[in-house]
Parts: sequence; structure tokens; C-alpha cells
Amino acid sequence: MTVGDLLNLLSAYNPDTPVRLAVNPFFPMAHLLGGVESAVDEQGRRVVYIAESKEAVQFGPLPPAVAVALTWQPPAEGPSRRRRGATGPHTGQ
Repeated sequence: MTVGDLLNLLSAYNPDTPVRLAVNPFFPMAHLLGGVESAVDEQGRRVVYIAESKEAVQFGPLPPAVAVALTWQPPAEGPSRRRRGATGPHTGQ
């Protein structure tokens, strides 16, 4: 992804919309962004890094719909509900 790709994706949203960072596909969590920095990588290319907040604010689990949209989790359906029989002693009458 390039800066242009990211700007293009973000342009679909209201500029006042909060942004959070989704991390760890195996235990998806949402984090507060802390800044943007750049450096030169091993091949001499400029790379932009989006950082987590210095306070390491974690907002908790990523909403399941976001994890599915990122293809980190398959869509899940709730278990089917079957009518259960009555429980307790039978009087036999």
C-alpha cells in the first residue's frame, strides 16, 4: 500500500471520523493511533510508518464485522437452535 492508496481509501470517510489501528489477525484488537513517521528502508526507499499511541491505548476487541472484512476471520453464523426436551423428573401419569 502506498500513501496515495491510503489517502484514496480514507477520502471516502468524513475527515472528523476517528481512526484506529487494527492489529493482530489471530487476536484482533483496536488501538489508538499515535503518529506518522518515515524512514529509508534497506533498499533505499522512503517508507511511512503509522504508530500506535505512546499510551498504548487499546480499545478492546476489533468488531467481528471488521475482522471478517479484513479476511482475518471467516463469517460466522450462530449455532442452530433446536428445541430441547423437558427436563426434570417424569411422573409417569
